[in-house]
Amino acid sequence: MEDKKTLLSVKDLVVKFRVRGRILTAIRGISLDIYENESIAIVGESGSGKSVFTKTFAGMLDANGFIDNGSLVFNDDELNDTVVPLSEENKKAVEEYRAKLDEYAKLENGSATYREMLKLESAKKAHGTLSEEDEKSFEKRLQTLHFERTELFNLRQTFDPKNQQDKIKETTQQIAGMDEKIKALEVEKQKAVKEQKRKAANDTEFNHQYKSRLQQLHSQYDKETAQDISAETRERNLMIAKEIVLSTARMTPHTRKKQAGKLLAALKKAMKLGVNLSDSSERSGVFENVTFLVRYLDETPEQLHGMGMLNLAKLKSSRDWMHIRGGRIATVFQDPMTSLNPIITIGKQITSIIMKHQNVSEIEARERAMKLMKKVGIPNAENRFDDYPFQYSGGMRQRIVIAIALSCQPKILICDEPTTALDVTIQAQILKLLKDLQKEFNYTIVFITHDLGVVANIADRVAVLYAGQIVELGKVDEVFYDPRHPYTWALLSSLPQLAQRNTELYSITGTPPSLYNTIVGDPFAPRNPYCMKIDTLKEPPMFQVTETHFAKTWLLDPRSPHIEKPEAIQGIHEKLMKAFNI
Repeated sequence: MEDKKTLLSVKDLVVKFRVRGRILTAIRGISLDIYENESIAIVGESGSGKSVFTKTFAGMLDANGFIDNGSLVFNDDELNDTVVPLSEENKKAVEEYRAKLDEYAKLENGSATYREMLKLESAKKAHGTLSEEDEKSFEKRLQTLHFERTELFNLRQTFDPKNQQDKIKETTQQIAGMDEKIKALEVEKQKAVKEQKRKAANDTEFNHQYKSRLQQLHSQYDKETAQDISAETRERNLMIAKEIVLSTARMTPHTRKKQAGKLLAALKKAMKLGVNLSDSSERSGVFENVTFLVRYLDETPEQLHGMGMLNLAKLKSSRDWMHIRGGRIATVFQDPMTSLNPIITIGKQITSIIMKHQNVSEIEARERAMKLMKKVGIPNAENRFDDYPFQYSGGMRQRIVIAIALSCQPKILICDEPTTALDVTIQAQILKLLKDLQKEFNYTIVFITHDLGVVANIADRVAVLYAGQIVELGKVDEVFYDPRHPYTWALLSSLPQLAQRNTELYSITGTPPSLYNTIVGDPFAPRNPYCMKIDTLKEPPMFQVTETHFAKTWLLDPRSPHIEKPEAIQGIHEKLMKAFNI
């Protein structure tokens, strides 16, 4: 895929959810590059993390979900290219920001000493509190008790107040007992902390050394930060000042001033810590805690020109998401009836989206909507424009959902099992429609499915997900005809089309691991008939099979024994060609 442009680059993505007082890790360190104009299928069982993964870059995570780690860099030149007029107001802002940055930059001279001071203070704090091991032990015990209490509370809600008063009473007593245990453990923790503080306060030798060293560092720091900055640093600060203007230009005047203040504070902190702000990636890391960085490229007497570095994982502004969700990344959901408003006409639902994102009149929006309806295969579109969703068949409703998704010509079209609720013959039509429209609109398809027959017909590449991780990635022919991960073998063996007459259908034994717990080793190990001892002890790395094919299994380690693929998928090429009419 070296000749294709990377549209979305996902690196080390971790997504978690707060559920009943516990943390569930749904996505566990996914890295994946998605290319322009390709079709990539995300495959796996229910609960493997397919939908959660795509929701992260569509800005649609549930309220209790959050991105804990990683980046989602969206490389859209049209969206990221930024031009700002060099008005008197903006010139004044550049000078104001530059002057402040020049003053803050003196702190860089003492950054090494400042880090030593922080390290010393951290050691002092650690000396006067519980050890990390004891803290984790108390936290784990408290979380377990809170979870058990929540489960008891939920159980009590299920009892019938008229007929199950005895069970309600018993559970209420258990909850009260659990509350006492929680309170007792909290008191125990407070006593342990208090005792540790007492010991630390009486450690005169440690306290004397701490005060002496801290005083010495403060004196050294004051001398270092009194020195002037270099001409090179002043030049860099001028560039950063312009980047602040570029990065906040799309905002309202009030928000712009507020965000610029936050950026200056973040840059001051970075300079204090000695972050290399000459490096664009380091600078981007500082900016993205406030807003995404628009990197300075060049300028004329009339304008500044920059290019955005858009990390969707750090995007917080709903205003920014409005430009991306729908306009740049659109989604086609599983059930078209729940995707459409039943009390608004089909035409109105399409035109409202066009008017919101493309700033056109209602007449022009109607014309565009009519063209889209014809492109997605709605017969007699003029007469069906003012119909309601219930007057359309399931296949026609899904075509309308596709028309709405494409109305703003997005770069990425996420298809979340869009054919599952449809008849088999209609499924084939919808898949063909998506591929045909891709040639015209030049969008990237990210197709979520558990149906490998769909994958065979639509995908260029396949990513197989299990327990929130990519366990195999490659071109569709590589994953289908030369699969390397035991989970992929199991998925392919489960295809009903591969079953022989008078034989039982293959099913994967067991269940996926609980994502509440820390997974040790290979998550598929308990269900893997080819499991080795190392699978239960150590997580496998991602092994490279070819330039485009990767699999996360110890079976690819040169030291592993040779394992033949299951009989059901041997000679799979001919079987699939026949089964799916490829």
